[in-house]
Amino acid sequence: MKDFSGIYPALVTPFVGGDAIDEQALSALIEWNIQKGVHGFYVCGSTAEVFLLSEAERRYLMRLTREIVGNRVNLIVQCGSTNPREAQSLAKYAEKLGYDAVSAVAPFYYKFSFAEVLGYYRSIRDAVSLPIFPYNIPLFSGVSMSGGQLIELLDDDRFVGIKHTSNDYYQMEQLRRAYPDKILFNGFDEMFLCGMIAGASGGIGSTYNYMADKYLAMYDLFHQGKIEEARKIQHIVNQPIDVFGKFGGIPCVKAILKCMGIGDGTCRRPFTDCTKEAYDYLEKHVLPLL
Repeated sequence: MKDFSGIYPALVTPFVGGDAIDEQALSALIEWNIQKGVHGFYVCGSTAEVFLLSEAERRYLMRLTREIVGNRVNLIVQCGSTNPREAQSLAKYAEKLGYDAVSAVAPFYYKFSFAEVLGYYRSIRDAVSLPIFPYNIPLFSGVSMSGGQLIELLDDDRFVGIKHTSNDYYQMEQLRRAYPDKILFNGFDEMFLCGMIAGASGGIGSTYNYMADKYLAMYDLFHQGKIEEARKIQHIVNQPIDVFGKFGGIPCVKAILKCMGIGDGTCRRPFTDCTKEAYDYLEKHVLPLL
């Protein structure tokens, strides 16, 4: 099996005025991160504002990203949807495009039973031959699975790992203990080092878009046993995250990228773009950290 370990920016979707996808900005973002040495990209995830895109836009973004990246790094695409048929269709399209793996958030909004969630994931599995990474993000999806349920979910050779965006690191440890060889991605950027210590194989995150070099350094330092040095970098990457609660996570990521010359900083509605106050703060307190 392909080695999926490492650092994967959860790509943002650059827009032109919050509307059309900005192909030039997306290309610049991808090239900047490849030059930094990332191991791959996570496409159409939460950071991509994916649930504010139409299915046609998701397909366009998948194709465009695949064309820009080529075979230079790994590509994992998030195909999840509340509609299993749409999820299966997107997974099939990913396989046609040559993606390395698919991921999927659990079906949300309705309170599905674990058996129903399991059936949803198996329907995606049966639609394609690609490796699959379930996307566990209970804070946003509202789908909360126990450690035992996550272990049961991954008890399938086709489910090669998981994107674990949760602060339950006991679950991460349980998964690593149950599956020493599966790929476990840490999903909360602000606790990247915690995830690595609990057994993660790497991370997928939004702030990697503009700080990939910092996460790559932490990743390498962890594997060298230099935990204290890695912790100092965690302090640095967390400083921009400190203001996300005030100004908004995705708007801040896009504003920082705009300050770096990538994209126009706009988001899809109902998200609001960063204000002048936010830009002033980011330019003074965040950009010097990059």
